Amino acid sequence: MRMKRILAVVSAIAITLSMGGCGKNTGEPAPNNAQGDVKKVAIIQLNDNGAFTDMREGFKQELIDQGVPVAFKEFNAQGDATTLQSYVQNAITEGVDLIATVATPATQAVVSAQTDIPNVFIAVSDPIKAEVLTSMDAPDKNATGTQNPIPVEKIFETADTLTPGINTYGMIYTEAQPNSVSTCNAAKEYLTSIGKAFKEKTVANSAEVQQAIEILLSECDAIFVPNDATIQDAMPIIVEAANRAKKPVYGSSAVMPISGALAAVAISDREIGKISAGMAIEILNGKSVAEVPAKVVEATVTTINKSTADVLGIRIPESLEAEIVGE
Repeated sequence: MRMKRILAVVSAIAITLSMGGCGKNTGEPAPNNAQGDVKKVAIIQLNDNGAFTDMREGFKQELIDQGVPVAFKEFNAQGDATTLQSYVQNAITEGVDLIATVATPATQAVVSAQTDIPNVFIAVSDPIKAEVLTSMDAPDKNATGTQNPIPVEKIFETADTLTPGINTYGMIYTEAQPNSVSTCNAAKEYLTSIGKAFKEKTVANSAEVQQAIEILLSECDAIFVPNDATIQDAMPIIVEAANRAKKPVYGSSAVMPISGALAAVAISDREIGKISAGMAIEILNGKSVAEVPAKVVEATVTTINKSTADVLGIRIPESLEAEIVGE
């Protein structure tokens, strides 16, 4: 089998100082730099999950590896939009040198604040539709960063290889998250073009997932999960129900198979964090945001959960190049 095995990489940060609430200061200036040269970088996200953790840590590690004298202050709003707005204002009031945002909601919150502090975003799936910039080549709202378009065509092609004969897909997502809506719209358009059917359920929070997924599983042959932080938090619920029904779950983040989904085609979360960090370094070194074009990071990693495949009675084809988890 032409398959690569995943190695877990654990990165330790030298200093972590709790600052109250969900904001914290982390990081240590690179050696031999005067304290006055230390760059203050706020990292803001609406909520957290395995993918966002990898993005954030990839971003931080690249700044450290490149010798940037930096002190991080991290904000996780735990899914609360009001808290997110408060954290954005906190970072602005503190006068940090740069704000890094993970995913769409946090980026929209910073751009809406119209601050002079540069914003570098990590993994916004559709920056133009999210209105955080109007041109990828010439960012115009003091924000630039990385776009992670979800490869719906590749995901469904993988599904056809692993589980041929699926006629109806169920989609579950949070309607309030524009990234999820955009991805599901793309998925619906593609499925329609190849003659497949779909059904969808929207939820307001993770507490509604159980009922929604049970309904979808009674109506569909497989489940598709978009890049939705709320749904990703509930992946164990989705996977347990789907395995019980003997139906596969396909995801849009590399960490979803780690949580039990059958497969996903996605970006490397650490890599996209690293790429965003490179853009941040350019800005910290004196470039304006408008001089740093936003970048599209294409998905290259297919991940399959072997344990889930076994539960569903699915044989992984030798011809399918993938990273295998869950062994």
